[in-house]
Amino acid sequence: QVQLVESGGGVVQSGESLRLSCVASGVFDGLNAMGWYRAAPGQARELIASITLGGYPNYVDAVKGRFTISRDDDKNTIFLQMKRLKPDDSGTYFCNALRGGNMFPWGQGTQVTVST
Repeated sequence: QVQLVESGGGVVQSGESLRLSCVASGVFDGLNAMGWYRAAPGQARELIASITLGGYPNYVDAVKGRFTISRDDDKNTIFLQMKRLKPDDSGTYFCNALRGGNMFPWGQGTQVTVST
């Protein structure tokens, strides 16, 4: 069974950067399109960035220009480089396949807290 492990979160101040990683283990035939989801406190998970198998990214407007999603298929790892962080970026970040596809069991996520 595929297991997703997210890491790289932390407590930062507005304007700072973080780089999140998501390692997928138990993958035998590679990862398809993947995404980073964010769960703000008290809210459902929201897809904020995705990347196709070919490496084409897509972002919600709120993070466009500040976040960069990438992937290393040799290591079954997805990254999210986050720059110029804002308090609204705070939440728990998860990675997974895209909804409508073959999603994996959710990992524990990694917490990001951005203070003013």
